[in-house]
Amino acid sequence: MPWRAAALWFASLPLLGYRSVEGAVTADFHCLDPLRLERFLERRRAHPTFPLELSLAENLMEVLRRANSFVPSAAGSILLDNPADKQPERRRNTLTFIATFGDKSEGLLGDTIPAEHGIAGRVYLTGETYLTSDAPTDRFFYRGVDHQTNYQTHSLIAIPIRIEQDVCGVLELINRQSAPCYSREDRNLLEIFAGYISISIQNVLDARQAQEIAKRDNLTGLFNDRYLHVALSEAIRRCREADHDLALLFLDLDYFKRVNDTHGHLAGSQVLREVGHILRRMVISHGGIPARYGGDEFVLLLPRRDLEQAIDLAEEIRSTLVETTFSAQAGEIQPEPLHLKGVTCSIGIATLKRHLTEDLSLTESKSTLLRLADAAMYVAKETGRNRTAMAGQLVRRRRDSTTATSERLQMMVPEA
Repeated sequence: MPWRAAALWFASLPLLGYRSVEGAVTADFHCLDPLRLERFLERRRAHPTFPLELSLAENLMEVLRRANSFVPSAAGSILLDNPADKQPERRRNTLTFIATFGDKSEGLLGDTIPAEHGIAGRVYLTGETYLTSDAPTDRFFYRGVDHQTNYQTHSLIAIPIRIEQDVCGVLELINRQSAPCYSREDRNLLEIFAGYISISIQNVLDARQAQEIAKRDNLTGLFNDRYLHVALSEAIRRCREADHDLALLFLDLDYFKRVNDTHGHLAGSQVLREVGHILRRMVISHGGIPARYGGDEFVLLLPRRDLEQAIDLAEEIRSTLVETTFSAQAGEIQPEPLHLKGVTCSIGIATLKRHLTEDLSLTESKSTLLRLADAAMYVAKETGRNRTAMAGQLVRRRRDSTTATSERLQMMVPEA
């Protein structure tokens, strides 16, 4: 029986390296390119060059090929909702054509239809398979796609695609070949294929999540030092190729041990987490990469930013930390609010064009940039803390902080 052949095929995965099945309807299969496919994998934030995106695209096209080989059809598509714009009220979502085959189908890639329109929308909203032998007369059929592609749909079957229990899309085949309409056996086969689409997507999401966890600091959510070294090497290479500058900031919190000694390590961890949130917001808005280097030390990588821009951001960070009340309410780590004020930091800066020579190798450039920024941070420490220094020189404050040394010590004492 065909379903047994389908089961044997699933047992033969992985899917790469498709060969045509005898008797199958030949067609060109298309899928969104990996970068466009990225936006539909944002259930977990990850680096946009994650390599499994290509294999997912191949898998989606392969599923369509195999579905077509077992249930020959003139055209077909996979539609998914966009998790970045997903609404609690499901009918307000849209479905996007992720993979297609058939005449003129390539032009549909990336197009969207409202989730409340058409047979695909009905399947998405109800979670139930739907088939029709005469689409033009079906009350749920949406003619907009046929008009757009100058195509004529006759028979159609649509199967829900699920991630765990949540319907996230639809597998749709159009115009059954060698039969007047889609049968119950076709339905059973295609539900198997829809299940494999779910598995393919979930596997990629799980792998992306695992990769994301591996490169993140568990406490702050910033990148860890292991990923920083990888990102820094890549950023230096790209900036050199494009003749762009690159700035690196080495940041260390001042007198931070006093927070732990006075209020306990839970309070210290809460402050570190909140500092991480501040740095992420401020650095990412400048196109940078924030990382926790260890303890209360942070490294901020700013591709395409020069020394002056780096100094401006450093001074803005210093001012923001001073003005922030930390542990202002019960947090995930610290169970009761402490209202800590006066947290300051010392920052060292080094840049690619100002402080490095072009004859250095990539590895030498990375280690030298880190070493120079670290040394500059210690200059800021030794000249009074709560300052910014660049490699070889102390920076005159752009904004004179309203807090003096006595105020910095307030982080030992709750705000009155």
